[in-house]
Amino acid sequence: MEVQSEKCVMVIDERLPLGIIANTAAILGITLGKKLPEVVGEDVYDRTGNEHLGIIEFPVPILKGSPESIRTIREKLYESDYSDLTVVDFSDLAQGCKTYDEFIEKMKGTCEKDLSYYGIAICGAKKKVNKLTGSMPLLR
Repeated sequence: MEVQSEKCVMVIDERLPLGIIANTAAILGITLGKKLPEVVGEDVYDRTGNEHLGIIEFPVPILKGSPESIRTIREKLYESDYSDLTVVDFSDLAQGCKTYDEFIEKMKGTCEKDLSYYGIAICGAKKKVNKLTGSMPLLR
């Protein structure tokens, strides 16, 4: 990933309770780290020699969304124009499952239109990411 021409953002439902917002951001971030390990920098050491694991090499703004705006973005991301972007979504169905096996089984029986998205992360060409999210404010 070329940092100067790439961008990564998260859009999270601002109406969720703070704990769910934090959990959503954590889930999205962990999955992005798995899908894009090259964006995680090398481990670093402080002056006393203590190790600090590498973190992502660029900012990931968290933007304010609504269930409707997140759904609209998610639907656009299924279009072929955006197929080169890395997309992670997190839904009410995922949040409500106690195990990953339960999540797999429930997803098999659920239509995409029935999911309520808590958040979405998008990484890829800055121009495309900005086209989808450029007018959205930061979640504060």
